[in-house]
Amino acid sequence: MNTGNVLEYDYSISKLFVWTTLIFGIVGMLVGVIIAFQMAYPSLNHIAGEYGIFGRLRPIHTNGVIYGFTLSGIWAAWYYLGQRVLKITYNQHPFLKIIGLLHFWLYVILIALAVIVLILGITQSKEYAELPWILDLIVVVVWVLWGISLFGSMAVRREQTLYISLWYFIASFVAISALYIFNNLAIPTYFVANVGSIWHSVSLYAGTNDAMVQWWWGHNAVAFVFTSAIIGVMYYFLPKESGQPIFSYKLTLFSFWSLMFVYIWAGGHHLIYSTTPDWVQTLGSVFSVILILPSWGTAINMLLTMRGQWHQLRESPIIKFMILASTFYMLSTLEGPIQSIRSVNALAHFTDWIIGHVHDGVLGWVGFTIIAACYHMVPRMFKREIYSKKIMEIQFWIMTLGIILYFSSMWIAGITQGMMWRATDEFGNLIYTFMDSVSSLHLYYLIRSIAGVLYLLGFFIFVYNIIMTMIASKELDKEPQYATPMSV
Repeated sequence: MNTGNVLEYDYSISKLFVWTTLIFGIVGMLVGVIIAFQMAYPSLNHIAGEYGIFGRLRPIHTNGVIYGFTLSGIWAAWYYLGQRVLKITYNQHPFLKIIGLLHFWLYVILIALAVIVLILGITQSKEYAELPWILDLIVVVVWVLWGISLFGSMAVRREQTLYISLWYFIASFVAISALYIFNNLAIPTYFVANVGSIWHSVSLYAGTNDAMVQWWWGHNAVAFVFTSAIIGVMYYFLPKESGQPIFSYKLTLFSFWSLMFVYIWAGGHHLIYSTTPDWVQTLGSVFSVILILPSWGTAINMLLTMRGQWHQLRESPIIKFMILASTFYMLSTLEGPIQSIRSVNALAHFTDWIIGHVHDGVLGWVGFTIIAACYHMVPRMFKREIYSKKIMEIQFWIMTLGIILYFSSMWIAGITQGMMWRATDEFGNLIYTFMDSVSSLHLYYLIRSIAGVLYLLGFFIFVYNIIMTMIASKELDKEPQYATPMSV
């Protein structure tokens, strides 16, 4: 509908994705806490027989957080902001609404099937690409449906200029489309050679080639889900929540094109000191270091958007979440390139320092951005103010403490591992056995587990605040222009 000159947006699909953001977030993070305690106390691997061991639960954690929580948050944001920046409404475009609903329900079915096959141990054994070939086909359909929604909405837009968030969404769609398909090309053995079950397949590539294609995908799953799509989310919600224009639109374009060109080649740094050609390793290292420029360009652009308005950091928990998310993005995108330098990688590779790097990005940058986006969207979609500002503040500090404990414990654990593995006596013999290094990490694994509990507790508080906002908070007479109204 169009009342006067004001479009009445259809939030039905975005609301559905907000719910899956909450549900998949709880599941993915809860499993993460369980496997963290399993690392500290290995006997916990036997809590549910073969279905409770680390090897079964870990892929559920990673897939649940990446493709459940994160993609749900990104798609909730797309179906909310897409209408706004393109000046359309799904009320006037029933085809786009049908596509959006198909997208949502097939996605939910896919996630449910993914949990079942992973808990049963059916997997391709590829990082971030564990799903068997049959589910890969469903992934492609889900992704194509998003593409139809994305480009279909742009085709009927009233606003001719494409806002920068859409550039990042387009980049995510195009890059993941190519990378996921190429990495998952496989031969189903049951149908070709009558060997194994219908789930089983072998990769189209072998040995070193398979590793290179895998980490071309693996690192860019981070690049184009955790990074470019989340940047698109942040570039909409930070200006909208603060009431401030983006500091520099030119800097957004510089950072965008630099990030797109450079990031795609950085995956080789996962294979340093392996059988991959030296030029692939060097290319990965060099491009990873160059990545500091566009990454920090983006983060600085976000921070400078708040110039002259830093008092909002004190007044608004949502701004707190966004600014700390940008800060963690800066930290993570400096740490990653440092770890890709050969001399540093010799110490860091295969250690928990890598885990620390991943999680200060995921918990801080990705998690806080999606949480802030939900806090901005829900009051406008349900026409109610945030249930409790005080609860938001408590959530913020609990989760921040959890993040700090997590990455600091993993930094110390990782450097400890690296130093112990390479320590030699005057005769060149290793001083420590591998088990010595494992035993020395118990305290840090325990701290990591406690950090996970704190972050999960903060997420439960977030879910409570969001649900109470939907059902019990004060109704809004009109949509706020920028700062989100909150009950004390």
